[in-house]
Amino acid sequence: MSSPLTPHGPTAPALAPAPTAASLGSPGHILALVTGGAAETRADVARLTGLARSTVSQRVEALVAHGFLDERAESESAGGRLPRRLSLRTRDHLVAGIGLGATHCRVSLLDIGGEELATREDPLLITEGPDAVLDHAARTLARLLEEAGRPASSLRAIGVGAPGPVEARTGRLVDPPIMPGWHQYPIPRFFADRFGVNALVDNDVNMMAMAEQRLVFPHIGHLLFVKVGTGIGCGLIADGRLHRGAQGSAGDIGHIRVGVDTTPCRCGNIGCLEAVAGGAALARRLTGSGTPATSGGDVAALVRSGNHEAVRMVREAGRRVGDVLSGLINFFNPEAVVLGGALSSVRDQLIAGVREAVYLRSHPLATQHLLIEPSRTRGSAAALGAALLATDHVLSPARVDMVVGRAT
Repeated sequence: MSSPLTPHGPTAPALAPAPTAASLGSPGHILALVTGGAAETRADVARLTGLARSTVSQRVEALVAHGFLDERAESESAGGRLPRRLSLRTRDHLVAGIGLGATHCRVSLLDIGGEELATREDPLLITEGPDAVLDHAARTLARLLEEAGRPASSLRAIGVGAPGPVEARTGRLVDPPIMPGWHQYPIPRFFADRFGVNALVDNDVNMMAMAEQRLVFPHIGHLLFVKVGTGIGCGLIADGRLHRGAQGSAGDIGHIRVGVDTTPCRCGNIGCLEAVAGGAALARRLTGSGTPATSGGDVAALVRSGNHEAVRMVREAGRRVGDVLSGLINFFNPEAVVLGGALSSVRDQLIAGVREAVYLRSHPLATQHLLIEPSRTRGSAAALGAALLATDHVLSPARVDMVVGRAT
């Protein structure tokens, strides 16, 4: 299959986070140098770390023994010696990315090099509750492992993107407006009990932002990803890293009040952006005017069919989203704004409205080089971002050091 985790552009970013000073020269640091493309040989490692060659050999051999690295002789040098190249061993290390939406569940199985082995998306209502939804996701993952011909023991971590506010420290949802029964549900423990691996949970829009920046815009350090689907949310990339805020609620723009609008929102307040411009809100208004629609996907389909009222509503929704974004752009000064979610599929209407409001209300210095683009990862964004989150965990220097043990 394709390799969705291979970024566009000439240089791939490191898969693992940069090591701390305390871990320099450890097995985890050496693995990070290899995965980041900085080191291809033992000599490179010695040069970059300042370690003695004997110490480098000991730690590289430990990484090979634990299945993290391969070392192969590729071709003869001018002197006739065979240089041995280091590379990440991917086959025996798999991760899963699970993207949960209001109306669907997508599960992707990848190796830690980014090769997609199998994926499946099914319609599924998040309102069915955590037991039903997570059981479905677990069964799907088990089937994907079978399809790929890989044992469950090769699975190293699971990432989950969920459509609600997630407490970063615990990976638990906190009062998610569209997810009754999910408050404080122990999602990480659910998957740990079934697969025996760590599960990392984050907001789905955060995962979309991570996927878009790492896979499409790897050289852009400041990016806003805005999901306009059933609800509206925003993921922030600051200086190349996902910004979650103090507790994990950064980017919850769907509940910013829009002007003096008094439309009730499901969060209990009035005039929220989501209640005015979200896909579910547009679907309700279209239904009330005589055109049946139940979701943002239905609204987008009506736009594509040429329904004039749907076109008008989506264009106006774009303006409302743009009004909120203009303030964020003035404050954050991103290099790119990427729009995803069901309504982004009718980008001519939605993005036109966003651009109209942003360029009218944002400062010229903040917009002179600003990109406002539709998502290129599209419906796979949350699952791919969750797979990246899981991969970062597997390859983090601290975890590798724990698995391999510090060589002395």
